[in-house]
Amino acid sequence: MGMESPEAKKWGLKLPATMSGTSLRLDTFSCSSSSPLSISNLSSPSKTNLSSPSSTSKSSSTCSDRFIPCRSSSRLYAFALLDKPSPVKDNNGVGGGNSINNEAYSRLLRAELFGSDFASPSSSHAGHGSGSGSPSIMSPSKNILRFKTDSCGPTSPFSSPSTLGGHRNELSSDTSTPPKPPRKVPKTPHKILDAPSLQDDFYLNLVDWSSQNVLAVGLGTSVYLWSASNSKVTRLCDLGPHDGVCSVQWTKEGSYISIGTCLGQVQIWDGTRCKRVRTLGGHQTRTGVLAWNSRILASGSRDRNILQHDMRVSNDYISQLVGHKSEVCGLKWSSDDRELASGGNDNQLLVWNQHSKQPALRLTEHTAAVKAISWSPHQSNLLASGGGTADRCIRFWNTTNGHQLNYIDTGSQVCNLAWSKNVNELVSTHGYSQNQIMVWKYPSLAKVTTLTGHSMRVLYLAMSPDGQTIVTGAGDETLRFWNIFPSMKAPTPVKDTALWSLGRTQIR
Repeated sequence: MGMESPEAKKWGLKLPATMSGTSLRLDTFSCSSSSPLSISNLSSPSKTNLSSPSSTSKSSSTCSDRFIPCRSSSRLYAFALLDKPSPVKDNNGVGGGNSINNEAYSRLLRAELFGSDFASPSSSHAGHGSGSGSPSIMSPSKNILRFKTDSCGPTSPFSSPSTLGGHRNELSSDTSTPPKPPRKVPKTPHKILDAPSLQDDFYLNLVDWSSQNVLAVGLGTSVYLWSASNSKVTRLCDLGPHDGVCSVQWTKEGSYISIGTCLGQVQIWDGTRCKRVRTLGGHQTRTGVLAWNSRILASGSRDRNILQHDMRVSNDYISQLVGHKSEVCGLKWSSDDRELASGGNDNQLLVWNQHSKQPALRLTEHTAAVKAISWSPHQSNLLASGGGTADRCIRFWNTTNGHQLNYIDTGSQVCNLAWSKNVNELVSTHGYSQNQIMVWKYPSLAKVTTLTGHSMRVLYLAMSPDGQTIVTGAGDETLRFWNIFPSMKAPTPVKDTALWSLGRTQIR
């Protein structure tokens, strides 16, 4: 045998003298360059294909034989065979039961698939930091049955944050639907009307919008009608120097309007012909609130009484409801005309049956005057009420049993409530101290938006016939029109109309 060449000594091999040691070379391959679906391929902006047949065949021939695939870059995502350490039990020994069962099942499945050597717990936790610090003899299996991203390449833009640098625990996170974006509500009114002499009085109700799209406003001693279709302004009446307007309310058909006066009268006017039809007496002092159902007009007064008027009879009123101990400032009929809710300055909310002379419910949870009242058009026997400055709460009632369903503190005096007929939401207007307008979802009571613009208490509220627009009035002598609700036919986000605002005009 001849002398060994320097190359043979370098390689530690006995080679024939004619063979060079450089002909023997063991090449290593980086996973970032050999993997056909490596993250680097995905992140490269110049490549449009995730993989090519040539790269796949080359990788297969280099990294594995024809029978056993290379598992270094395998992605066995869908097998749910991840090695998960069992959660540590707490002091009471609670928890971990399901994990033990899952671990036993995984161990058994590994043994069936890969042999008994893969079933030992020590091998299943190799590389997880078990505390021994020594590598497991089964370390070649650490990439098998593991659901993880490659650490050798950039993170895929398609992977979720939960996969960064670790295991991905649930597949359902990819298929979860994103939360629906909140509905856009314009923050500014699309129209402002000047309303001179609009009184700053919490107990009055001076604005109402008819089903025929005509807005009635009480200004001082006069009532003005503003047509929303053509912006035409008409003065309906003037009560003279010795009287004043305290409340206005359209009938459901929108043809006739009732007017409550400072002297306690209730006048009925034909809105089309601008002609007074009847004058009803019975109250001793101002009539601050009116409410129509299909055929009965209810009126509330500072004299603490509620009168019910029937236009089909000649009498001034057909019944008198006595229950409040102070001025009646809120009145609303339910949508089926069977119940009448009344609120007063005595902090009480009363519910009257159609033919009852005594209140069916007496609700006393409010700690301030109850002016804001609204019946839900979506759920029978659901009533919302709002309290004044010392209360600030909106409360929800089941009038079948008198139970309070929920309440929320709004932070300001609640002046008005109105339920949307298009969606299950309601709007509230407020006075002291923030003078805001708020839209709420029901029953979650999540706040949709808060609108500001009035410089004084938002004492008056009315809704358009289509249910999309509200008009608010305040002692700052302005009426502001806001698009806050979607339409019933097309519940799409309301367009911001601030850019095409019609500006400010006068109502008289």
